[in-house]
Amino acid sequence: MEGHESARKRGKTIGGAGVTDGDMLSMALHLREQEMSLRDIANRLVITTGKKKGQHPSPATVMRMLREHDEQRASMAEGARPASIP
Repeated sequence: MEGHESARKRGKTIGGAGVTDGDMLSMALHLREQEMSLRDIANRLVITTGKKKGQHPSPATVMRMLREHDEQRASMAEGARPASIP
């Protein structure tokens, strides 16, 4: 872990390049509304940039992308709620 922290301090990123984008998220959300499985959604999506261009994302990547979207919407909704009166 010390190596990761040291690399971050020097401005280095950890992990691979992101393969998701807004268009992919929109399509994944549309397919999820149709109650498709993560595996089926992943097979319909195509990575459009980078070294993996033309390949399909993994079901885990699709799940992570959708979960992050849902968490972001939930946190935005919580911030929009009026404060309760004591």
